[in-house]
Amino acid sequence: MRVREMKHSDAAEVASIYNEGIRGRGATFRREEVGESHVAAWVGEADRHPVLVAERDGAVVGWARSGCYSGFAPYAGVGELAIYVTESARGAGVGRELVNALADACRERGCWKLIAKVFPSNQASIELLHRCGYRDVGLHLRHGEHEDGWRDVLLLEKSLR
Repeated sequence: MRVREMKHSDAAEVASIYNEGIRGRGATFRREEVGESHVAAWVGEADRHPVLVAERDGAVVGWARSGCYSGFAPYAGVGELAIYVTESARGAGVGRELVNALADACRERGCWKLIAKVFPSNQASIELLHRCGYRDVGLHLRHGEHEDGWRDVLLLEKSLR
């Protein structure tokens, strides 16, 4: 397996993995599936917010990106982590490789912190982030409405400096 920067040609595979996560309903509030053009646009933002893919045997099996946390200038060095691994590759270290590589890429771009927002029921993601040096910093109660009702969101952070 290797982790590398996402290319436009990866957009279909990245969208497919993201859509698998959306359909699973355990990791995101998003309800509508995304297309190639949606994820291809992330490549244009990669100067500040990297997008990485994990590739195994020539196929993309996971991705991670740092999104803009806030447009407020003092927070310019804070990114928000998103990570998705295809179901068939989970539990094989793909997530750990992506999370750690994203932290390195963000640090190289001048970021000083990454945050993650995770449903408390998503124990696999929480355990992954803890193993990668993230710490819990709070719980947003009733943070967003999900089809099955209100959901809380656990806030985690990792200092990069």
